[in-house]
Amino acid sequence: MQKIAVIGAGRVGETTAQILAQQELCREVALYDVRPDYPAGVALDAYQTAQHFDSDTVLTGSHDPRVIEGAEIVVVTAGLPRKPGMSRSDVLEANVRIIDEVTDHTLRHAPDAMIIVVSNPVDTLTYRVAQRTGWPRERVFGQAGVLDAARMASFIAMETGFSIRDITTLVLGGHGDTMVPVSRFCTINGVPISHFIPAERIAEINERTRKGGAEILGLRQNSSAYAAPGAAVVTMVDAICNDRRRLLPCVALLDGEYGERDIAMGVPCVLGKRGLESVVTLDLNAEEQADFQRSAGAVREDIERLREIK
Repeated sequence: MQKIAVIGAGRVGETTAQILAQQELCREVALYDVRPDYPAGVALDAYQTAQHFDSDTVLTGSHDPRVIEGAEIVVVTAGLPRKPGMSRSDVLEANVRIIDEVTDHTLRHAPDAMIIVVSNPVDTLTYRVAQRTGWPRERVFGQAGVLDAARMASFIAMETGFSIRDITTLVLGGHGDTMVPVSRFCTINGVPISHFIPAERIAEINERTRKGGAEILGLRQNSSAYAAPGAAVVTMVDAICNDRRRLLPCVALLDGEYGERDIAMGVPCVLGKRGLESVVTLDLNAEEQADFQRSAGAVREDIERLREIK
């Protein structure tokens, strides 16, 4: 891939850009941010690590949106972060205005790109971008489940002592307190986690996963998480750039899957060179389906709020 743009040069954007460059997933990573000179400084600093990682990817940065011209993937991290005690939905009104502006920049300067939305509340903002662009879900999707599943995997590794490489997890639904960790589909090298962890501890891990971002925010106080979100974005980009056809939980527009439509939520998706190539519908049990519908209700509340924002 020739060019990937990252919109928003905050901590998540900076981390994403640096990992993309380190892994040489494209020839150029372009950073855009509204702050004068700041994205150029971030890009220059990151580019000066290139020799250490044997990377020939060039990083550029500008507060001129033309810097994203011709990008094949646009990663949107721009937006106000939440503060301790805030939910992701609390930043909706401020961030929807930012997301509208960067969507318009993308339409103008990278009209053939795929868009990966990271800004919160990610389910609602992914829906907003899709509505504003009119693009199909193959080209507009969001990052959340890859991050949440990684968090769950880390908690299982800490609980069991097993290598995290062997742990597979799945988290569905909205990226918030109603997300749905589906422990029935979580395994350690193919063995269900219920073989190693009692039910009450699994329930505690599920709850810690739901509050994973808030836990880090509460501990750091002055910053949301950025290392894990950046790595999660790069996992998705890698699947696209290398046509890996990986099965990853992503925020996708639903059209009848799981009994939902006209909504964007986290579901298992196949990512390959054409972007989000398909949604995989799992046979959820009654409890899992009820939890998914409850999560959908929370996302719909935010989507309804979009109509009130001028």
